[in-house]
Amino acid sequence: MEIPLKKIRDDVWEVPSSYKDYMRVPARIYASEELLEKMKSDLTLQQTINVASLPGIVRYSMVMPDGHQGYGFPIGGVAATDFETGVISPGGVGYDINCGVRLIRTNLKEEEVRPHLGEILDGLFEYIPAGLGLSGKVTLTESQLDDVLLGGSEWCIENGYGWDDDLERTEEGGRLKAANPAKIDEKSRKRGAPQLGTLGSGNHFLEVGVVDEIFNAELAKAFGLEEPGQVTVLIHTGGRGFSHGVCTYYLRTFEREMKKDATLAKILRLERELACAYLSSDTGMDYFQAMCSCANYAFANRQLATHWVRKVFEDVLKRNAEEMEIHVVYDIAHNIAKEEEHFVDGKRQKLCVHRKGATRAFPAGDERLPHVYRTVGQPVLIPGSMGTRSFLAVGTELAMQETFGSCAHGSGRELSRTAAMRKYRGSEVKEELTRRGIMVKARERSKRDVRRKRGIPFDRYGELAEEVSAAYKDPEVVVRSCEVSGIATKVVAFRPIGVIKG
Repeated sequence: MEIPLKKIRDDVWEVPSSYKDYMRVPARIYASEELLEKMKSDLTLQQTINVASLPGIVRYSMVMPDGHQGYGFPIGGVAATDFETGVISPGGVGYDINCGVRLIRTNLKEEEVRPHLGEILDGLFEYIPAGLGLSGKVTLTESQLDDVLLGGSEWCIENGYGWDDDLERTEEGGRLKAANPAKIDEKSRKRGAPQLGTLGSGNHFLEVGVVDEIFNAELAKAFGLEEPGQVTVLIHTGGRGFSHGVCTYYLRTFEREMKKDATLAKILRLERELACAYLSSDTGMDYFQAMCSCANYAFANRQLATHWVRKVFEDVLKRNAEEMEIHVVYDIAHNIAKEEEHFVDGKRQKLCVHRKGATRAFPAGDERLPHVYRTVGQPVLIPGSMGTRSFLAVGTELAMQETFGSCAHGSGRELSRTAAMRKYRGSEVKEELTRRGIMVKARERSKRDVRRKRGIPFDRYGELAEEVSAAYKDPEVVVRSCEVSGIATKVVAFRPIGVIKG
């Protein structure tokens, strides 16, 4: 049976709740016709429909313009459940809890940085290890790990890894107060202690870029971005293997507990990957507190990376970071479940808003925004893929009314990593980027690399093949769809000049 899609307006579609007897709410799809066709090629739409079965879900199950198939929820999925009567689902957060993006600006110009770009990338590659299983420069004791899980970015600032105003420009001030380290399993704790201050592998990256195009000069100026050629830095990383372990632990715990409840057992039979627990239960709250702890770890991870960015620029350019005005523009999460209040049917309601591969997009005037941005709206960071443009946008009132103030988080994957490695060679990707003036630094694989795929020739720069731009949707198309559907307004585009991959 073909999925019935009703067009609500340009780039907004809906599947009625009458389509399946298990749907509690309609499914909303925010996508252009081009992006919608791509979603039809995998399980994105079916997963969005399945999410509509979750107990306590309100308004809609949603997927953003960059949506594609994920674990349980589609990546790009958004769902809000009643905090008192609804459920929380690890599949609605993702394995990499609080994977997110931080944008940093400087007063430097491209021509000042270009001659030193190789040395800058070398320094960043040394101070912010990129790759699977690597350890960071900061070694944590058992008690220090607890302090990080409780304090997030605040712990970094208190220990000299950053500036006070970094916190104001980080979602939730870089700290979720519901964190409880006691809810973290021992195996994950051991995995997480060495990895703070690292970039990781996969689609994580650090990008030195420049302002390429300004769409709204007034808003851009409010974010400290004033002219093309201004040097910026994007950091994309999250909770690393630590979060992966926590997610795995609670997925198994939830699956066991769901069998004891008739309603949840039906969810488990419908889709095992939608494992969930009532937030009012001990199991559900244990995960929520563990997830908040992981989110704080990820905030601290990006804060430490910011500290090393400042140090490397100082060391290479022989200038003070304050003089170069290396300031955080904003840091935003895109794999998280947040306790938030929203108006539903005219009444304020406490919700658990799952954003999995989706990001907050609150409009101007919202009291939850930092004071510095309250009159302009929340910065929405939508990074492109390696070699394409990235974007800064702002949230809209329409997004608040329809998507709980949520928007796309990036390009959205189109080819699997295995398919990309079959089609492209990392060395050729590196050469092509170099011809375009984009310097790339990536960890080289050895022939013993356990991540080699059967039937795929050895590729020294396999990570680059996996992350080639052609493996992702066009970010220009994704951002245009965000604007057409009304959930974000673009402000600035950036182009990369130097990229670090795991």
